[in-house]
Formats: sequence, structure tokens, C-alpha cells
Amino acid sequence: MNWNTILLPSAYCACFALSALAILGWERRKRSSRSPFPADLRLLRGPGEEQLRALNRLDDDFLFLLLIAAIAPCLLAVLVLEGVRRLPGWWMFSGLLVVGAAFLAAYGLAARRVVTRLRERGHQYLGYVGERVVAEELEPLKAAGWGVFHDVPCESGPERFNIDHVAVGPGGIFAIETDTRRKGAAREGREDYKVFFDGEQLTWPWGEDRQGISHALRNAQWLEQWLRKVTGEKLAVTPVLALPGWTVEAPAHANVRVVNPSWLPDLLAGTGSEVISSREIGLCARQLQQRCRDVAI
Repeated sequence: MNWNTILLPSAYCACFALSALAILGWERRKRSSRSPFPADLRLLRGPGEEQLRALNRLDDDFLFLLLIAAIAPCLLAVLVLEGVRRLPGWWMFSGLLVVGAAFLAAYGLAARRVVTRLRERGHQYLGYVGERVVAEELEPLKAAGWGVFHDVPCESGPERFNIDHVAVGPGGIFAIETDTRRKGAAREGREDYKVFFDGEQLTWPWGEDRQGISHALRNAQWLEQWLRKVTGEKLAVTPVLALPGWTVEAPAHANVRVVNPSWLPDLLAGTGSEVISSREIGLCARQLQQRCRDVAI
């Protein structure tokens, strides 16, 4: 094998990449203009902020992954073939079979890795859209004096997590978890668009679980403790689980309110009576705004 057929294209690609980086750096130093915003400017988190960051990371890595997945099987086959071609007679024939098997195995692993990454991106994007749907349902509450915050960062010891949405207003304080799931095949006797909540667990068309319920309870407990610490006020937080795109049947009063997002305005407004004062709303809103203002430009 002539190694020049591999080394020369590789050297060309490396030189091209280095030249592009050098030109980009020179352009940045030459540029006399600058951003109109201060370097320490931080924006409020938007709905699905963490999901969007994960999507950006996946997109940034995908081109490199695709390139490696495309080249690796061929490179492996070439390297093994270089050793095989020196074998005598039937050994060479056996070696060619090994080369073919190695290529197919590497090809299958690379393709599986690419498909897994695409599937992961699909799940992330679905979650992002679900949080956007819930955020749009909460938006009209702002005109009625509510503070609405998205993707609130939290920590409990080494554990890091986010509360998808927090709403603070006359009707109280609500920690809203969004659980966006695809619809699929249903068990016999079940409808593929409906979720039941019995006060303890969710019954989906395909089975039962408590995942969303557990997250909603954890979020509300953390938020209640944190608000008490930073405001000095003992304020109750209601856990809510929103299921975008699903018809929900749930008890009117339970430890977690499970709803379709379109029900949120009515749920949060309640009877229209004032549960917390405007002073408490302002106090909580200021602390939440400060916590959520961490998006660098």
C-alpha cells in the first residue's frame, strides 16, 4: 500500500483547517467594531434552555461523529488488508474473509452510533418543544400580575436539576414539570391518547410509572425550601405535572396536579382569591429572576 494515498490527503485537510483558523483569528484582531453589550450581560433563561443547550452540543459534535463513523470502517479495512495481502495462498483468502467481517462489524458499530445520536437528538428536541408549548400557555398570566420563570436551575447536594417552569402570582406558587412523550401502540382496552392519574401513579396506554410524579414532588419541595431560605417566608409550593399533547384524567385534588397544558391558566388562577400578597409575589419574583439570569451572550 502506498502510504502517500493516506498521508497526503490528511496533511492537506490539516493545513486547510489550520489556515482557516489563522484567517479567522486575524480577522477578529483586525476588526475595530465590538459588541454593543457589556461583557457581563446575562439574560433570563428561556423555556427549554437546558434542552436547547443540549441540542446545540449534539449538533456541534454530530458532523465530527459522522466523519469519523464514515472513515473508521474503511481505514480499519485498509490497515487489515495491508497485513493480509502478504499472506501466502489460502491464508490470503481466509484473511480477506477476516477483512470483510472486520469492515462489516466496524460499519455496523459506526452506523449504530450515528443512529443513537440522531435518536437522542430527537428526544431532546421533543422535550424542548414540549416546554415551549407549556410556556405559551403560561404567557397570558403575566398580564394578570404573575411572574413566570423557565428552566430554573437547582441543586441538592451533588445533584443538579432544573424546574421547567415556576409561576408566582395571586393564586400561589407553582412548580411545573413538563413530561413530553410520544404516542404509540396501546394495550388492549386502552386509548392511545389518554393518561390516567389515580393520585399515586400515571397509567399510560403502554404501562404505569411514577417518574414525572416523583420529579414534580422533588421540584416543589426544593423550591419551597429555597424560597423559605432566601425570603424568610413560609410559602407553600404546589407541584404540577404538565403532559403536552395528552388527554388527562386525574382527581381534582391530589398531591400533584396532573394536567394538559391548556388547563394551566384556569388551574393557577383558581377561584380568583388572593393566596399570597403582592409583597410576597414581588419578593419571590426578584429572587427567581436573579437565579435565572445566567445566560451569557
